[in-house]
Amino acid sequence: MTRSFLAALLMVTALAPAAAAPADGGSEKAKAAGLALQRGQALQAIELYGAALADPGLSNDKRAALLNDRGVAYTRLKRPREAIEDFNRSVQLAPELASAYNNRGNVLLSLGMASEAQKDFDRALVLAPSYVAALINRANARALVGDQDGAMRDFNGAIRLSPKSPAAYGGKARLDMQFNRPHAAIRDLNRAVGNDTRFGPGYRMRAEAHVIIGQFDHAIEDLTRLISFETTNPEHFIARGYAYLAVRNTAAAIKDFQRAAELNAKAATPLEGLALAQAKSGAFDSALDTLSKALEINPRSAQAYAYRAVVYKLMGQGDLGKRDLDRAVRLDPQRPEVQWASGELLELAGQREEAVAALRIAIRERPHLREAAQALERLGAEVSVDEEARQLAFQRWRVFVRSGRYYTTNSEYPRLSVPLEMMSPGQPQILSFEPKSGAFAGIGVLRFRAGKIGDDVIEHGAVLDLEAATVITVETARQGTKEAIWDWQDGKLILTGIDGFKQTYQLRETKPAAAVAAAPEPAPVRQAKSRPRPRPSNANEGVPSWAPWSQNWGSDRRARREGSTRQKPKSLFELLFSN
Repeated sequence: MTRSFLAALLMVTALAPAAAAPADGGSEKAKAAGLALQRGQALQAIELYGAALADPGLSNDKRAALLNDRGVAYTRLKRPREAIEDFNRSVQLAPELASAYNNRGNVLLSLGMASEAQKDFDRALVLAPSYVAALINRANARALVGDQDGAMRDFNGAIRLSPKSPAAYGGKARLDMQFNRPHAAIRDLNRAVGNDTRFGPGYRMRAEAHVIIGQFDHAIEDLTRLISFETTNPEHFIARGYAYLAVRNTAAAIKDFQRAAELNAKAATPLEGLALAQAKSGAFDSALDTLSKALEINPRSAQAYAYRAVVYKLMGQGDLGKRDLDRAVRLDPQRPEVQWASGELLELAGQREEAVAALRIAIRERPHLREAAQALERLGAEVSVDEEARQLAFQRWRVFVRSGRYYTTNSEYPRLSVPLEMMSPGQPQILSFEPKSGAFAGIGVLRFRAGKIGDDVIEHGAVLDLEAATVITVETARQGTKEAIWDWQDGKLILTGIDGFKQTYQLRETKPAAAVAAAPEPAPVRQAKSRPRPRPSNANEGVPSWAPWSQNWGSDRRARREGSTRQKPKSLFELLFSN
């Protein structure tokens, strides 16, 4: 289980209401404590709860409720020992108080004690089977101990009980991301942020999913929305900076990395991104100065040395690059960025086979490291050998497998690669392909069987832009006997899902504007002045979105020194979500 997965789960968990209702009764101190807790004044609430608990005439039920609420206050102050002590006393006095078990489980989960936390959530749900927060929390605990099926059942149960719960959809999406189902994650996150337009983890995860499938403009929109109400989080600016690099908007990337560095002057990560953007703009001297500052902050940053090695390579100073690469290797030889830098320097030295081997290691460790994929493409080497599942072919659609993931290609659309995301173990089955005509000419829908959820067979429909060779969305068309409604009108696909959620995709312009929207709530700022999205290559699923550029990043030093915008963009966006 990765740290990023745990962190994302806990972000979602923290959104579930934890506190019990303020204790009723005649105690004015108890009422004041409850109000202080509601206002976020946890320290004052603790003092007032202490005074209320000093009343010797309290019944066990009222004392248990006060202890439960004070435990919540301790939790908000990040004092888990005191919180657990209060929850322990609360359940001793009132064993039927479901919220105390849920809250204690929440603290245990935050401490990484997922198995013990699950026991508390089990108790809470025995006492209150419709307790949505406990269901979501137990799902998170189950995911952390490896019970992915149980986690998904709990998330789905929470959604049935509370269809507007963004945390449940967010949890489902994180599981989808873990199992390489970014389109499924986007479906759930559309619902999450549609139900709560300020659900920060939803925008962050949806941006990550958009990056994985190569929709960088949509990732930028999600991060812009997130930044609009979380204005001081440097990680958001770093993430958007790398996304801007992916769409070749170097100036915007530089501004975001600079802002991140202002917000966290003690971190090397924003400076590393800034240096990368400066190098892309041809400002090599500035990039070297910035990396020197990053190394002053973190002298053991293997990534900073790796970046500097690549900058030296671009400047034609391979000897200096080799020195930095040696430092990076000593610090963290298996780091994907270090292996990527090693491949770049080996390429410069004319050692093609060794370069290919290093780059393949980088891709294996971080599949979405596009720079390594691009370097392999530049060297004329395949990332890996894919296996064709000939028995799954349908008409002219051929099906391949890479690292357990299925995708399909068609010789009529050579630049198009369509993921066949499975919702359960097994193989996909293509059912039909319908190229649209008339006003929607150039759009196609590929339907395929995508496994089961329980006893229900799942069918998905991939909406394809055949001219641009892109996958617009992959939606659930049928689940068991339930069917989604696909309404094609006025240049739009209006899709009403089996759960009643309505999504609109603008496929053809009916006005002289230029936007293709696929979000229930558009971002407030449309990103200006970025170059057209690069076309995917004809590589297999997983690679096209990460190796879409054809120019050689190191082939034209003079153009880079003059600030040419025809350089290859560089993005290590995946790194941002694995810290």
